[in-house]
Amino acid sequence: MNDNMIKVENVSKIYKLGQIGGTTLRDELQRFGASIRHKEDPTKIIGADQHTANKTFKALDGISFEVRRGERVGIIGHNGAGKSTLLKLISRVTGPTDGEIGLNGRVASMLEVGTGFHAELTGRENVYMNGAILGMTKKEIDSKIEDIIEFSECRQFIDTPVKRYSSGMYVKLAFSVAAHLDSEIMIMDEVLAVGDLAFQKKCLDKMNEVSRSANRTILYVSHNMRTIRELCNRVIVLDHGRIIFDGDVEEGINIYADVGLDSSRTKYDLSEQRREDSLKGIDARIMGIELLGKKRAVYEVNEDLPFSITVKAKRAVDNLSLRLELRTADECFVGTSKIFDFGSIGEGETKTFDLAASFRGLVMGNYQVLVVLYESNREGTYIIDLDLVKTAFVFETVDSENILGINWNRNTWGNISFDDIRHLDREKEIK
Repeated sequence: MNDNMIKVENVSKIYKLGQIGGTTLRDELQRFGASIRHKEDPTKIIGADQHTANKTFKALDGISFEVRRGERVGIIGHNGAGKSTLLKLISRVTGPTDGEIGLNGRVASMLEVGTGFHAELTGRENVYMNGAILGMTKKEIDSKIEDIIEFSECRQFIDTPVKRYSSGMYVKLAFSVAAHLDSEIMIMDEVLAVGDLAFQKKCLDKMNEVSRSANRTILYVSHNMRTIRELCNRVIVLDHGRIIFDGDVEEGINIYADVGLDSSRTKYDLSEQRREDSLKGIDARIMGIELLGKKRAVYEVNEDLPFSITVKAKRAVDNLSLRLELRTADECFVGTSKIFDFGSIGEGETKTFDLAASFRGLVMGNYQVLVVLYESNREGTYIIDLDLVKTAFVFETVDSENILGINWNRNTWGNISFDDIRHLDREKEIK
């Protein structure tokens, strides 16, 4: 039996940008007439710099890999890296521009909520339709239908058209179908993010079970590194359409986390960075942050982090407060540092404040910082959020002086080095 389930050989995918197949003879004549008269293209989209119909974008650039039977492969990378495009190619939703993809078995895929479901059919009818697409007989589906309904937690609504389902119900039924019907390859694209935590755990347990017991191959795309760690035994990291890593899960997650985190920067212009919709009418805005006294944002593990923050106010604020929420490069929360009532600012004024954060105890690695500017009193009896920047700045910690006294394993021991455990003098210290 051939153990290779998926073989991707030198695959590229190129998309055309702009309007495709929507032009007319009249448009072409107008465009030609404008060009010979050195006039602006009259057919271009309003606000566009130029007509983009002939431009292309390479979503995947010559990637190759193989997946063996029973492997659980996580595909990770930042937005636009090519993850979803790759899964669509493997699922035969679209074809590659160059290269070849070989599959050894039937594929059950969930590329987005409701993929493969017909909105007018009931949940039960969609189960039978999906099974038929996979080549199963009605008798085979009959033998599994009760398990599918039970796992999906949708028994009450199974004979209701799925167009009336919530996104969570869609996911539950679609996953249950993919997990229980006979397919050798399961492909999942960030679908578990819609389900609740309890169902996410149930799905991960089921995928682990079918992978081990039925020797099923799984391709799983997610930005949730916790689920990647729990499910996968191999990781492929994509960046700008290329494979930059293929191997150990933890090593791959660390590489993915470090892509795009540039510790060489010390100055950040945050005036135009997008905010959450709830903060569109903010009374004060963080205009910029500068890390002081460094040419690169690299700090020893016992070193404070001095910085300046520039604030522009629409109204006067007498008691500005600040919260820094520290996260690892792969978005795991580490801790919070706060300062209450550090200054005031007048209406229409732009002001810069010099502050320092103490992140001592962090182990070596890259970190990103979410910054919240708010109005508050020290007692915390009222808090008004003024501005929030998700990734305001990033920095790196190093231990060049071996302060930790050990070659710290972040993957095993976490991101914070607490004080050592000590002996307890029971008579003196316990009262």
